[in-house]
Amino acid sequence: MSNIEPLRDFVLGMTALVGRTRDEDECIEETRRLVSILVSRDDWLPEPFAKTNPDTYQQYLLHCDPLERFSAVSFVWGPGQKTPIHDHTVWGVVGILRGGERTRNFTRDEATGRLTLIEEQYCPPGAIAIVSPTRGDIHEVSNALPDRPSISIHVYGANIGAVHRHAFDPVTGAARDFVSGYSSAATPNLWDRSAAVRATIAKA
Repeated sequence: MSNIEPLRDFVLGMTALVGRTRDEDECIEETRRLVSILVSRDDWLPEPFAKTNPDTYQQYLLHCDPLERFSAVSFVWGPGQKTPIHDHTVWGVVGILRGGERTRNFTRDEATGRLTLIEEQYCPPGAIAIVSPTRGDIHEVSNALPDRPSISIHVYGANIGAVHRHAFDPVTGAARDFVSGYSSAATPNLWDRSAAVRATIAKA
């Protein structure tokens, strides 16, 4: 049984943040802090949202703000799995919870479509990465471990499963439109605090 309280605290912090400001730089920096806290422990992610699929990586929705000002997902990678080269079109903060990821960051010439690799990174547990149209938004991500799953927590400034995005041909740079959706129709139950309330009654 996972301890859902860290995720609930994270959602409360994010809800307060987007209610206070929509400034991208401020949202990114505070989200970075909140994600760092969330991925500093690994006892809260419910098992249904940590399951691999042998065919492809999974993107499980953990929470979407009712006004779609932010969303949080768990990305679950089986051995050898990776994304296409893609963009996001909104800001995002990624924290590594379990395992490790390799990220290849690109720029794209809008006139020719040509992709240029600018950086390769290895991200261990606890590492934080940023994506944003203003800071760098095109990358390819893969599981860095050949023999076991990796999991990262992604937070975006929109309902990422419904955002119109682009995948890019690695040779020509040609763009293909896509909308990622989610790998499950379920989300974690953040709000069942009944056990904690019952415990206070028992002590009274």
